[in-house]
Amino acid sequence: TTIDFSLGEPSVVTLKVYNLLGQEVATLIDHGAMDDGEQSIDFDASRLTSGLYFYKLTAQVAGDEPQSYDSIKKMMLIK
Repeated sequence: TTIDFSLGEPSVVTLKVYNLLGQEVATLIDHGAMDDGEQSIDFDASRLTSGLYFYKLTAQVAGDEPQSYDSIKKMMLIK
């Protein structure tokens, strides 16, 4: 599975996957520095069961006024 997202500015990114109970099932990026633009992250979901999951992207932009952006999206895993 591939998760695509876009960054408006270079950022420090965290990307985690959660199940319906809110339990973290995977950390795909943990405070990783990324450039701006289109990004793709491969997610090996082979050990997970079919079902509904959520992923949370947190991007922190450094600068004079540090900013943080959070995005939560759902995904259906079908095997």
